[in-house]
This record gives sequence, C-alpha cells and structure tokens, in this order.
Amino acid sequence: MLEPAKVESALGNPPELTSVRAAFRDECVRLAAELRDLTQADLDRPTTCPPWAVRDLIAHVHTGVGRLAEMLAAPAPPHAQVDAAGYFGAAKFTPPVDADRIEGGRRAGQHLAATTLAGDLDQAQQATLDAVAAQPPGRLVRTRHGDAMTMVEFLRTRVVEVGVHGLDLAAALGRRPWLTPGAAAVVADLLTGGDPVPADLGWDRLTLIRKATGRSPLTPAEQATVAATDFRWLSFAP
Repeated sequence: MLEPAKVESALGNPPELTSVRAAFRDECVRLAAELRDLTQADLDRPTTCPPWAVRDLIAHVHTGVGRLAEMLAAPAPPHAQVDAAGYFGAAKFTPPVDADRIEGGRRAGQHLAATTLAGDLDQAQQATLDAVAAQPPGRLVRTRHGDAMTMVEFLRTRVVEVGVHGLDLAAALGRRPWLTPGAAAVVADLLTGGDPVPADLGWDRLTLIRKATGRSPLTPAEQATVAATDFRWLSFAP
C-alpha cells in the first residue's frame, strides 16, 4: 500500500504541496486550540508587535489564514515572479504598507469576541484548504503586493505567518510556545534556504526561528557565526 504522500503525488499533488498544506493545517488547528479558553481580558494584553494587543494580532493572523482562498478566486497570473522568501523581501514592507497592515489589524481586532475565535479560525483555514484542493498543484496567484507566485509558495508564507505570530501570542499570553513540528520544519527550511544550521550555533528549530525573526537577540558570537553563513533572513514585519 502506498503511503499517503505517495498517493497524493500519484494523483497529481507533489509531496512539497502535501507537506506544506499539512503544516498549515496542523499549525492552524493548534492555534485554534489555544484560542478556545481566552477571555476578553486576554485579548487586551499587549504583544511584542506594537501597537497591537492580542486581539489585533489574532485578527491579523485570521486575515492571513483566509487570504489565499480569496486569491484563488481571482484569475491566475501568467508566470511566477517571487518565491516565499521573496515575498518577505524588505522592499515589500514600505511605510505605507506597514501603516495599512497595522491599522487593518486594529480595525479588525475591535470586533473580536473571545467566544468565537477558535471557530472563526477553523472556518478560515478550512476555506483555504478547500480552495487549494480545488486547484491544480502548479496554480499561480497574485499577492497583495502585486507579485505573482505559485500557490504552494504562498501557502508557505501562511505557515510562516501563523507559526511565527503564534510565538508572539504565546509570549503575550505567558504560555509555552506551541509551534508544531511540521510548521517549524517549513519555516526553518525557508530561513536557511534548506541548508543545515551551523553546528557551532547549537540551535534547534525553535531557537533558529526566534533568532532569525528577531524574537530573540543574537549574542556577539552568534552574530559572527551567522555573518559567515547564507541564512535567508526574512524581512518579517513585527
């Protein structure tokens, strides 16, 4: 009997899409579980993504989770222009883009109710997964920045958004990080370009992600080691 990944590959879904889709699903499910017992007071807690409170950050993540479904409803562009790493390029996060992103999160956060958070996130991620399943694996989409990229590469950016902002939410709520193994693998691979982390650093995937996205500072020794590597540091908006 073929393994599930091989079955999907035989049916036209390459293993890459299968693994990224599973990472997105698992990380969204894990986040939803953490949202189920939040109180209104929890939503007002500050985060390390100022000026957002927890409610604003959750609203931002919810929007990001559902974004691909909307994009797949639009016509496909003719050819890809960027990959997932390029999506997070510094040139994309101009002051006007950042201001719009911040204000959008705050507006959406004002309408959140603690009792519906998990259900709303579940619906958004399922809508995205359904939309992905209805498309050919090589489907192209156009991002909010105007660039064209493959569906699987954009889905990879969704894993980054949910996973890394999950670390921000865990810190704001005083909880242990809940980053799932599949999401950690996707994000770490993107950060390093698939290369192994230098042994001198002694980082596990969680530490790598925290360090590379600015969630944890680099020591002088780590800075020197990183300077000699080819890590793909993302311009990941805080």
